[in-house]
Amino acid sequence: MTVTATAAAPTTAGTLGTLYVYGITPAGVRPPRTPGVAGAAVRLLTEGGLCAAVSDAPASVRARRRDLMAHQAVLGELAGQGPVLPMRFAVLTPDAEALRGQLCTESAHLAAQLDGVRGCVELNVKGAVVPGYFADLVQRDDTLRELARRTRRHPGYEANVRLGEALAKGVAREARGAAREVLARLAPLAVRTAPGPVDDEQVLSTSFLVPRADEERFRQAVAAQARDFGDRLALSLTGPLPCYSFVDAPSAPAGR
Repeated sequence: MTVTATAAAPTTAGTLGTLYVYGITPAGVRPPRTPGVAGAAVRLLTEGGLCAAVSDAPASVRARRRDLMAHQAVLGELAGQGPVLPMRFAVLTPDAEALRGQLCTESAHLAAQLDGVRGCVELNVKGAVVPGYFADLVQRDDTLRELARRTRRHPGYEANVRLGEALAKGVAREARGAAREVLARLAPLAVRTAPGPVDDEQVLSTSFLVPRADEERFRQAVAAQARDFGDRLALSLTGPLPCYSFVDAPSAPAGR
């Protein structure tokens, strides 16, 4: 099954015949002309109405920038032809026959996933807290306004710390509220959404599966939200990306 190597350590390809796997597509796509990892030529293995884009695996696979970019470029060329189930960087399979066997036995499951992302792209939207959003917040919040007034009357280290902490919490609260509003406005423009990790600073991280024909409309909507909430939430958009967030990677064919 799928094993994804991390950037922390190299993956050793092992015996002769080991293949590096980029992604799965419907049969009939053209082989990518883009060189793969370590400059290897990319070819297609076809079985059960599906294709796996592969290349000969190098002796070891490391998360070097040129290889990460090559991996993405191959997936981008495949995505330009139709739906693709992307593999994470550094997924290997022991040999062509093992991969063909998985393509055959899991063909129905993989074909259903391909149908699920057909005609779509993944776009990721992140939102970070904008520090310094104080003046309007203090005017609208009675508690903060009174705390600021007391601090001005009786300044001191502890009073300043209390005011700073209260302001920081208020700013984060406003940003989280803005993030919920942005998500509510953008979600109807997508086929599906997938939440990502958030923290006290990055309060929004969501991937959107968007019809390719609606990509520009979605970008314009994100720009509009950035204007509406830019005083409290710094929005960024990344993509189009391979649809990593909307496929069942553990069931995708790969090796060890």
